[in-house]
Amino acid sequence: MTRTAWTRQELVAAFNLYCRIPFGKISNTNPQIKSLAKQIGRTPSAVGLKLSNFASFDPALQRRGIKGMKNAAKADKEIFNEFYTNQEELAFESEKVLALLEKQSIEQKYRNYLPDLDLLVGEDRESYVKTRVNQKFFRDMVLSNYQSTCAITGINIPTFLIASHIIPWASNKAERLNPENGLCLSALYDKAFDRGLLTIDSEYKIVLSQTIKDYSTKEFYDIHFGKIENQTILLPNKYLPSTTFLTWHRQNVFERHM
Repeated sequence: MTRTAWTRQELVAAFNLYCRIPFGKISNTNPQIKSLAKQIGRTPSAVGLKLSNFASFDPALQRRGIKGMKNAAKADKEIFNEFYTNQEELAFESEKVLALLEKQSIEQKYRNYLPDLDLLVGEDRESYVKTRVNQKFFRDMVLSNYQSTCAITGINIPTFLIASHIIPWASNKAERLNPENGLCLSALYDKAFDRGLLTIDSEYKIVLSQTIKDYSTKEFYDIHFGKIENQTILLPNKYLPSTTFLTWHRQNVFERHM
């Protein structure tokens, strides 16, 4: 039987899923893979194979000695490269494709994430929707990368977790959606990291600011901060935090924005 070529829409939808599930869970029995397969009229095996093809181009996996499928199609590589050269556009396109497959508009699909939608019109509305949807995409990608577990505490209740940017969203447009620019942290430590009260060194160990240490005589200090100093964070299974981005945080945020 002749295999039909994958359309761009199908490839973009599959790439979206690749970003949101761990490499180790690429299987034709994965419910997310089975769901997408049904939506695009492919078999779960075909979708799983496509995700493995994407993995073969993933530099984060290559650096860790993990390889995907050999002989992946040229179109698969083009989609992967497009994400790394134009992350925001491809991420948003993929979310619109998924909404279309679900017979919804992007605004309908993400209405709960767009609280100010009715206050905006025209280009402001379009920009708002794109930003909020891409932030949701980033959150899904980072939480998947850390298996929905706080890298400091091990808390795995998604409601308490935040996809923290190492380099803030507003500071580097090119790296906004780079999964290596994300940490999964519970709310307390997200705030401390964002405000420069703690940082992470090049060996992925937690460094506390002097401002935090000034509270070392307080009862809460040992419970929430003292015991995590010099602790190695829980490392994700695919995209390690970029040491370049962590260096930027230590130089530009740590003990500066308190």
